[in-house]
Amino acid sequence: PAATSILKRQKQLRRKNVRFDQVTVYYFARRQGFTSVPSQGGSSLGMAQRHNSVRRYTLCEFAQEQEVNHREILREHLKEEKLHAKKMKLTKNGTVESEEAEGLTLEDVSDDDIDVENVEVDDYFFLQPLPTKRRRALLRASGVHRIDAEEKQELRAIRLSREECGCDCRLYCDPEACACSQAGIKCQ
Repeated sequence: PAATSILKRQKQLRRKNVRFDQVTVYYFARRQGFTSVPSQGGSSLGMAQRHNSVRRYTLCEFAQEQEVNHREILREHLKEEKLHAKKMKLTKNGTVESEEAEGLTLEDVSDDDIDVENVEVDDYFFLQPLPTKRRRALLRASGVHRIDAEEKQELRAIRLSREECGCDCRLYCDPEACACSQAGIKCQ
């Protein structure tokens, strides 16, 4: 048999790994992030270094799975909105204290009050920022027992540093005093 080129063999292997008839999803355990900067609070969300499970779907199965997941996310979001509306009604838009309002939880919102079927799921925006308490609850529910409190200060410092960008130059740029010029970028 004729010897085949190493390059041809690599191309054949790569071609076999690309498939357009299925979706492979890797699932990772949730961890404290240390890689993103949430708009408020500490405890960013991240994932474990290695996946803990793999699932393969046909394109149709994956679309159905996504539909189910998105409907569940939408249901939870609508329940939270309904809970907030109930609390606002009881407190007259936050102007009056109400023990009943403070005691309300998501369990007090009936699934019958939520109409997910008449909402176009694909048109709904799912990537909503999560409040700090919710991120911490997600981490604890995922088995993170010790949340690193130092991240909160680090994130605050990063957010503060992002408020200031550019330099103090006004009419002309003095390269010796210009922070941009000293950083090797065009004067901002």
